[in-house]
Amino acid sequence: MTETIMAAPKKSEPGSRRVFMETLKAAYALATDRTDFRRNLIVNIGLFAVGVYIARNLSDIDLMAPQPMA
Repeated sequence: MTETIMAAPKKSEPGSRRVFMETLKAAYALATDRTDFRRNLIVNIGLFAVGVYIARNLSDIDLMAPQPMA
């Protein structure tokens, strides 16, 4: 597998661009570290949140409605 090496931002770049590039570099490092517990935890919580969002907003089922008594 080939690794992409990102160049460090230059000192003359505006502050917001440098912050964005540093954030992007940190996100890349977090996503590509296969043994990182934090990455696994963040990915799992993110997938759970996406599932809850889909269940609550993209379906016609009201998850909070009381169930009928049989």
